[in-house]
Amino acid sequence: MKILMVLESEFPPDVRVENEIAALSGAGHEVHLACSTRKNKPCKETIGKAFIHRKRISKFIYKSSVGSLKFPFYFNFWRRFIFPLVAAEKFDVIHIHDLPLAIIGAEIKTKYRIPMVLDLHENWPALLRNATHTATPLGKLLYSDRQWTEYEKKFALKADLIITIIEEAGERIINLGVDPARICIVSNSVNPEGLSIMEKKRNDDSFVLFYGGGINRHRGLQVVLEAISLLKARNIKIILEIVGSGSYLAHLRIMTEKLAVGEQVRFHGHKPFDAMLDMLSEADAAIIPHLRTDNNDASSPNKLYQYMYLGKPVISSDCLSLKRILNETNAGFIYRNDSAVELADLLEKLINDRHLLEEKGLNGRKAILGGLNWNTEKEKLIKAYTRLAKDTK
Repeated sequence: MKILMVLESEFPPDVRVENEIAALSGAGHEVHLACSTRKNKPCKETIGKAFIHRKRISKFIYKSSVGSLKFPFYFNFWRRFIFPLVAAEKFDVIHIHDLPLAIIGAEIKTKYRIPMVLDLHENWPALLRNATHTATPLGKLLYSDRQWTEYEKKFALKADLIITIIEEAGERIINLGVDPARICIVSNSVNPEGLSIMEKKRNDDSFVLFYGGGINRHRGLQVVLEAISLLKARNIKIILEIVGSGSYLAHLRIMTEKLAVGEQVRFHGHKPFDAMLDMLSEADAAIIPHLRTDNNDASSPNKLYQYMYLGKPVISSDCLSLKRILNETNAGFIYRNDSAVELADLLEKLINDRHLLEEKGLNGRKAILGGLNWNTEKEKLIKAYTRLAKDTK
């Protein structure tokens, strides 16, 4: 099949999209990707086996996406981009990454009579509901939770195939009225072929906790800072290494100063992937402190599988999907997402009894090498496309 994937954001990087392209290309499909750019990347480029098509997007149009259900600027940009591309290239299927551009996929499906794949990386209505920018006065004017919830249901029902990231997310889509036979769960598990296991030991007896990823309020790092402050008051030494950037970073820096934990908390900003893994390999444990939201309860973060693959015990909040996976694999420890006291108590226990960490780390690595990895997940994607091709002949 000749596939057109559509991605709102810059590409590369996007690990999930990169893995899906490689899997489908490897199975004999011709994959094209249409995406926007604000960095003056080439309009056309070949990356690996994928044909990349880009269109420059202005800051105004880019920012208007949150209000796209009320004002048409954003969707009109994508219509002007995608419709001529489909007319010229004659694709067999359109594959939309994430909810916002589902309307474009449905319009292409109707006009060109090709199937639509809707690849839901997130619970988009819940993501917007908990976002910082939708809580501002302008955000409240542009954003409607009811409209996005209705939009998701409408276009989920129009999709020929829905790909989602975790069982909990699949159950949510079924509750919208979607036939379970049209849902394929493809988790964000790590690709062992593209990631080396690093073995590193430090020469000191400090306890290093690692976090890598985006920095937003719902990621819950503020709870971790509070826990570290509690440990400092107990004269327990711990270092938190934070790799990543985001809208909440400035707030966390201020919070670090107010709590007087600057010596314990190190902000490294964005790091290249290999450099991030290098830092992770020296940590004693890694943390996923996400606050419980509808979106986080059905999430499949890349960092979970990366932590496990490198043999790091995972300390995680009690978001439903994270809790289930760690309990099934016995690869980590759970605390209540909004409880700094519970997290501090857990960390104190682990710092004083470190043999508990080694077993969990080994279990995580064993689970990844035993099949909880992209080699398993990509077969689900390939089989779903094989069924789609048969059903649409």
